[in-house]
This record gives sequence, C-alpha cells and structure tokens, in this order.
Amino acid sequence: MAKYKIAWMPGDGVGNEVMDATKIVLDTLGLDAEYIHADIGWEYWCKEGNPLPDRTIEILKDTDCALFGAITSKPREEAHEELDESLKDKGLVYFSPIVKLRQLFDLHTNLRPCKAYEGNPLNYKEGIDLVVFRENTEGSYGGVEWYPLPEKIYDTLCDNPKMVKWKEKGLENVALSTRIMSKQGCESICRQSFEYAKKFGRKSVTLVEKPNVLRETGGLMTRVFRDVAKDYPGIDAWEANIDAMCMWLIKNPFDYDVLVAENMFGDIISDLAAGLIGGLGFACAANIGDDYAVFEPTHGSAPKYYGQNVVNPMAMFLTAKMMLDWLGEADMANRLETAVAEVISEGSIGTYDVKGRGKGNSTTEVADEVARKLSAVNA
Repeated sequence: MAKYKIAWMPGDGVGNEVMDATKIVLDTLGLDAEYIHADIGWEYWCKEGNPLPDRTIEILKDTDCALFGAITSKPREEAHEELDESLKDKGLVYFSPIVKLRQLFDLHTNLRPCKAYEGNPLNYKEGIDLVVFRENTEGSYGGVEWYPLPEKIYDTLCDNPKMVKWKEKGLENVALSTRIMSKQGCESICRQSFEYAKKFGRKSVTLVEKPNVLRETGGLMTRVFRDVAKDYPGIDAWEANIDAMCMWLIKNPFDYDVLVAENMFGDIISDLAAGLIGGLGFACAANIGDDYAVFEPTHGSAPKYYGQNVVNPMAMFLTAKMMLDWLGEADMANRLETAVAEVISEGSIGTYDVKGRGKGNSTTEVADEVARKLSAVNA
C-alpha cells in the first residue's frame, strides 16, 4: 500500500501537459504515492453542467492532498453558450471549481513563494525572494453577487443614501459583488504570515490593503494586522496600499520579505511578484487548510498552447516541491528544488518563454532534464 494517496487533477488545457511532466519528476524522485485521477474543469461544465463533479469531491475526501494543473474559466454568457444543448434550460450558472474547492475544504491560506533562481534570463533582478500570504476563502472571491440587482437586496441596502443613484439607473442594469471579510479570517492570515516570518528569519511583514477607500473591510484588516503585529516585536510590520505596492515592488523588490493580503489583492500582488522572477512559468502556489491542501501553479490553462508541448513546467515542479514539504518529505523537496535551480542556472534547456519563440525546448524535454539531475544525485 502506498504511503500517500494524492488526488491527480490535470484540469484543462496545458494543465494536462505540465502534470504529465511532473509525473516524470515525481517518479524519478521515488515518491511512494498512489495518484488517483479526479475530474475537474471546463469539459465537465460543458457536458455535465458541473466543473467540480460530486465524485471528485468524494475522491478528495479520501486522499492526503491534491495536485492540480489548470482550469479554463469564461464569463457567464459564454459559459452558458458552451453547455450541452440538453443542459441550457436547467438554470445552471458557472462557478470556479478551484474557488469552490477552497471554500468546501476551508483552504484558508494561499501561499505563493516568488523566488528568482540564478541564471534565469528573465530575472532582471536576481535574488528576489518574496512570499505572499493571501486569505483564500473570503473577500472579493466570496461569490456573493447578483446581476441584475434583486429588489429585495436593494431594499435591504436602501437605508444607505448612496444606494439611491443605483435605483435611478434601473436595478435591471446594476450588478453587485460583495467583499465580505471576518475578523477571524483576517487574524488567521495575518498571524500565519508573522509565524512564517518568525520561523524562517524574515525581517518584515507588509500588509497590502486599501483602507483609505475600502474603509470597513480594509479598516478591519488593518486593525487586525496591527494587533497581531504586537505579538511579534522582532519583526517589522509595514503597511502599503495595493496601488502603491505595485509601484514599490517594481522599484524596490528587495525591500520586502513577506506580504499579506485579502483574496483579490493577494491575487494581484502575487502575479506582479511572479513577473519579477521570470513570469507565471515559475510561479507556484498552495491552498492550505487545517487538514487538507491543494497545490497548483498560478498560470492558467493557456488553450492556444494546448497540444504543442511547449509550456514551461517549472511552476508545476515547484508546486510539487511545496506539496512534498507539506507532506513532510523535506529531503525530496530540497532535491527537487536543487535540480530545478541547476537546470535554470545552466540555461541549456528551457522553454520558449525563457529562450525565445522558436528556440525553446519542449515541456517534456525540460522534465527529462530535471529528472536527469535527480537521477545523478540518486546515483
């Protein structure tokens, strides 16, 4: 019987290719795991009306963690048009399966390391080593929204004089998305960011928010951050507005260690940080709860590249490294990261985003090169 049971969710598009490449690497490492395929993504929305089938949820409940490739998401109208004809009159509404997974399994923490590896020609500032903590179940991704705006929702909010102008526009023309945050959610993500800084000797934690405009939700997050910071006197606690932070990260990325943010702002700032280390082809992530975790690269399904075997699998390899760390396989995790770093440093093998269009190696060739590095260590 295998030591680990891992839900294997390639998803859509190039998610399949980077997952196939990662299997080569994990097999070379010798991870004692059973990989259980689980259906997720656009295909199942189109033919079943559910991008996260119930059978997949049951598989995840019976596994130690999940490794996830990528999904395709489209706006409501486009999603409806691509449904099987037999499903179009069922009142189905598309939802993001990864967001639903985060909520179903209370994967409250999204951890995104952004580390520049020596030798990557896309790293114009080598040595960047940031970590983004993103609250993963609340905020702007809570999924509480309406279009058109129902009369009863308007009536609930109409005591606020600012709502009058929306009534005048006609509620049938108004969409409303919420940003709902709890003190508990804010405290959890802030405390985890400080604990991480304490454990790994990081000098500062920076809150990325917008409390001057989002006075209630941003104000709550800021107050909680300041309270939590008092428990960590040896770590600098800084605050920055999301718009200013985008500028400061470009200008002075070495000034920052750990960043913490609510859901939407964490998503924005981590993609910006990924741009500083070579792009989404090097950006990994983990969705972590108290008892379960789903690991995914931050890139999308890139349908225009699907089937070409050309996309960069390094983000997926580094995601697998995060999974190994979470499973307690620190030696394997370190070996994998070392192999990835060596391939990047040598620069002889790399996909088109690193070497230039028409000059890059295939996804599989990159996987084989990382596997060769691992085999050399094993020998």
